[in-house]
Amino acid sequence: MKTHTTIYHSADEILEYDRSHIWHPYASMENPQPVLPVMSTAGTRITLADGRELVDGVSSWWTAIHGYNHPVLLEAARAQLEIMPHVMFGGITHKPAVELASLLVDISPEPLSKVFFCDSGSVAVEVAIKMAIQFHHARGLRGKNKLLTLRSGYHGDTFHAMSVSDPEEGMHSMFREILPEQYFADAPRCGFDCPWEERDIASFRNLIREHHGSIAAAILEPVVQAAGGMRFYSPVYVRRVRELCDQHDVLLILDEIATGFGRTGKLFACEHAGVSPDIMCLGKALTGGVMSLAAVLTTEKIAGAISAGSPGLFMHGPTFMAHPMACAVAAASTRLLMTMPLEEIIRNIEDKLRSGLEPCRGLSRVTDVRALGDIGVVEVDGPVDQAELTRRFIERGVWVRPFGNVIYLIPPYIINDTDLAHLTGAVVEVVKRGDI
Repeated sequence: MKTHTTIYHSADEILEYDRSHIWHPYASMENPQPVLPVMSTAGTRITLADGRELVDGVSSWWTAIHGYNHPVLLEAARAQLEIMPHVMFGGITHKPAVELASLLVDISPEPLSKVFFCDSGSVAVEVAIKMAIQFHHARGLRGKNKLLTLRSGYHGDTFHAMSVSDPEEGMHSMFREILPEQYFADAPRCGFDCPWEERDIASFRNLIREHHGSIAAAILEPVVQAAGGMRFYSPVYVRRVRELCDQHDVLLILDEIATGFGRTGKLFACEHAGVSPDIMCLGKALTGGVMSLAAVLTTEKIAGAISAGSPGLFMHGPTFMAHPMACAVAAASTRLLMTMPLEEIIRNIEDKLRSGLEPCRGLSRVTDVRALGDIGVVEVDGPVDQAELTRRFIERGVWVRPFGNVIYLIPPYIINDTDLAHLTGAVVEVVKRGDI
């Protein structure tokens, strides 16, 4: 039997064990990329083992909207830890879940009124897809079991989530032959602020007209295709999708995992289009980055049909569903968010991102510079060297993780103008070098 008594104190010890035994996301064990030992976080700062501080430009993968170690969130976690860290949710309920559900119903678009808690964004997408298929199944429409989605999208790393992510340019093309086959409309081309062109919806319209008998739901990220390239597109597109879904008895799932909780300047990105989905997925910023939690919201109509049909219950139940500590922190984060002048804060960040990144326009390899809400993007003409660019950003005291052909910033909402200027300045310096 193995025994283990080692305590790792030094950064070198931590890195050595990590390098030999820990598999990082989207990483190789044979040729691992360098990783940084982090000792603490606070506000917008990540402190490394050697004492260097980095301004976090990506909000810990888009989650830490209030920054790190916010006292309101820490107190919510401490208080719940002392009362009840966890209890199963089967046959049991508790105050944090009820309070969080009530908050989410209150702030989400009508008629969303039913809340299903789960563990992560990918699982939320799986739940939403199962919910849509089971809804039609309960109505006797068993043939409606496919999904209609958009190219350049990303919805997660589990199997059905992968199946509705871009099949060719996305991160999961190697699994294409074993994934469920879905329908893919061309990615929207009209930019967020561009004049609407009706031809932009043609591909989606043709697919839903031809295949609506087999389509359970359409799923898309409203207004922003995030991990698919930080692409901003017209809210009119989302409105047209809503209209077409209604015309063809197809449910609309909006994946607000990346865009929810103020990211685009509205509390939910679908508000730009003035539409409400049949099913909405939330995650990432739900707990302010403190714990993993996601939620799927739906309507009385869908919940009622599933509950009235065979087998009379929704067939999903995560072990850590509605984790009390996560729910308590999420409720505290949501309340905190609702006390902030959110649109004003995000508008200021957007203005600073746009002006701060604008010097990149016209530089070698740069094809576009754009900002929307809390998202600032410098797009280049081909894939960047993520490891090398990350190293250069660290040298400049910032934590920025490019992917594909985009260098992007999604800072915490608490960021001050000085730190924001530091972030955008670092991006401009790195891009000006030209060898990206």
